[in-house]
Amino acid sequence: MSAAISPFTVEESRIPKLSAPDSWRDPKLSLEAREDDLIQRMSLAEKVAQLQNDAPGIPRLGLPAFNYWNEALHGVANNGVATVFPEPIGGAASWNPALFHQEGTVIGVEGRAKFNDYAKAHGGDSKWWYGLTYWTPNINIFRDPRWGRGQETYGEDPFLTGEIGAEFVKGIQGDNPKYMLAMACAKHYAVHSGPESQRHRFDAVPSESDFYDTYLPQFERVVRGGRVAGVMGSYNSVFGLPACASPLLLHDLLRTQWGFDGYVVSDCGAIGDIWQQHHFVGTPEEAAAAAIKAGCDLCCGNDYNALVRAVQKGLVTESDVDKALKHTLWTRFRLGLFDPADQVPYSKYTLQDNDTSEHDAVALQLARQSIVLLKNNGILPLDRSKLKTIAVIGPNADSRSMLEGNYHGSASHSISILKAIKQVAGPNVRVDYAMGAPVTSSRATAPYSRQDNETNRSLGELSAEAVGLAQSADLVIYVGGITAAQEGESFDRKRIELPDEQETLIQSLYATGKPIVMVNCSGSAMALDWEDGHLPAILQAWYPGQEGGRAVAENLFGDVNPSGHLPVTFYRSTADLPAFTDYSMSHRTYRFFDGKPLYAFGHGLSYTTFQFSGRAGRNQRVGPNGTIRLTFDIKNTGNLDGDEVAQIYYRHADGSGPKMTLCGFQRVSIKKGSSAKLRINVPAQRLRHWDSQAKHYVVDPGKYELLIGDGSDSIKLTSTVMITP
Repeated sequence: MSAAISPFTVEESRIPKLSAPDSWRDPKLSLEAREDDLIQRMSLAEKVAQLQNDAPGIPRLGLPAFNYWNEALHGVANNGVATVFPEPIGGAASWNPALFHQEGTVIGVEGRAKFNDYAKAHGGDSKWWYGLTYWTPNINIFRDPRWGRGQETYGEDPFLTGEIGAEFVKGIQGDNPKYMLAMACAKHYAVHSGPESQRHRFDAVPSESDFYDTYLPQFERVVRGGRVAGVMGSYNSVFGLPACASPLLLHDLLRTQWGFDGYVVSDCGAIGDIWQQHHFVGTPEEAAAAAIKAGCDLCCGNDYNALVRAVQKGLVTESDVDKALKHTLWTRFRLGLFDPADQVPYSKYTLQDNDTSEHDAVALQLARQSIVLLKNNGILPLDRSKLKTIAVIGPNADSRSMLEGNYHGSASHSISILKAIKQVAGPNVRVDYAMGAPVTSSRATAPYSRQDNETNRSLGELSAEAVGLAQSADLVIYVGGITAAQEGESFDRKRIELPDEQETLIQSLYATGKPIVMVNCSGSAMALDWEDGHLPAILQAWYPGQEGGRAVAENLFGDVNPSGHLPVTFYRSTADLPAFTDYSMSHRTYRFFDGKPLYAFGHGLSYTTFQFSGRAGRNQRVGPNGTIRLTFDIKNTGNLDGDEVAQIYYRHADGSGPKMTLCGFQRVSIKKGSSAKLRINVPAQRLRHWDSQAKHYVVDPGKYELLIGDGSDSIKLTSTVMITP
């Protein structure tokens, strides 16, 4: 955040003298009338102070203090005990938007409970982390697995991201027609996905087609379909304009085309970047004026203090300030913060509604569905009756901090994967543990920090202990990968392979001849080429939240049948990736990657088998505003109940455009030996693309192929549709 602007003069702080009665607290009046009444009672300096995240109270008006900066990426963060869900990238592997709606509701309820408790004790005030405006979800496209913040996203696909994001937002905000439970905020708008080291000065210049077909659709979906209350502008520039001062992003697209009616907030310090990093203008006053005129209503930081002088200099008008303030105060009116408690249904929540068993159950369900079985030669599920001794080895095995990822709350209870394996394995199976190696000690990543139960012994001692345990065990479960100390905000990975220390350890364990099941923990795709070629089974566990240890153990032993599917492509090596700074989608993600991935987008195995059948609605003819109707059957032909995710992709029959693009999906539970008939409707508008000559989206007439399967590389049925002019 930039340094504070000098204090306001007496003239700047002049208070309006009004004789009209105070009516902004009257819930019978229209929202607009109440906003206007409150705003007209403030001086310019007071208005400007309300346009910063830490908005002070105005005692003479009875206006409480409110801090807009609150986090709830996968549970209420930085505010004591709260339910901790899987990191978003892991949750996205569930392909279950309805479950994200439940997660959002839990976050809204727990956030309300915490806010109500604090505000009641502090005269209606809130403070940092105790508010109700949550700066979540992160719906940027995870275009490159090196990006440290990719763990916060829902993956590499705009459609999947938009569907999950919209339901998550609806859950947080509630379904009351007048009041919101809490408020979500979609970030970082737009074209933002690393490198972190350049984010304050980077100018993203994608092609028009990448801009409109990849970087924007999920924001449009969350605005139109989720009615998200807030949007956060990103640090970077887009097409030469700082995102927080871009009329294209904030006015033309967001408000005019998409109909957004909420508030826009800058990322923290982004207003200062406009002149200090992007050099778009030369002074703080010009930067603040450019941002507020473009449509950035609220500043995270104190850079909007410059608005008072900007008004004096004629760079911006006080009516511009009033317009931004209306959007900003709208949040507090819609949250019911100025209305009698008995009229606001969410005022009833107390700390008794925080961290409940019902909330734990949602976290457990999402953790169970997030686990992806990447490979299995039949060794899984583990048979307790055939095992006497298991050696659990690896730096993430006994770590509780790994479960949390980043931007997390504090779980009242969680158990590590090691302890959960001991519980789930039962009393007749001995479970031994050795760390074997640190997560990494490489200087190529974030500084090495001790894990929950690490020691200061040498790598050689750690490895020798682990190999010794492996030699005396029936089976090795290796729990490795990375943690949020190796990827996160402000730092990226340089390579996507396992750290060398772990690669060496795994190969030493393999040399013992004992079967090895690998559990990989990470917030991003990992290059596991050697492991895929040598180990009999691999589970991807992500950073699975407070219930993640239990979910992993249940998946290993078959108490839960794995059902997760990848929301990102797992590449074979860092060499597969284009330059990190290249924002072209060429050779990126399943839609454009020309090579053979290790594990494809949508991939996920099960302990049972599924058979797809049916004609799936062949040879349909629909208009560009019509609906494609697909009907097909999925039969569970295996010996266990299971969940499958049917995925619908499309591509142009003439070979133009992406290799394929997701346009529909449905998760379904099927008992062993039973079948499910799926009816999935795909609006033809999902087949749209940006026409750079016409400057709008079009659905081209012609023949399209519809591809139905359980992964982008596992197509079971095909159909065709003719889009008519």
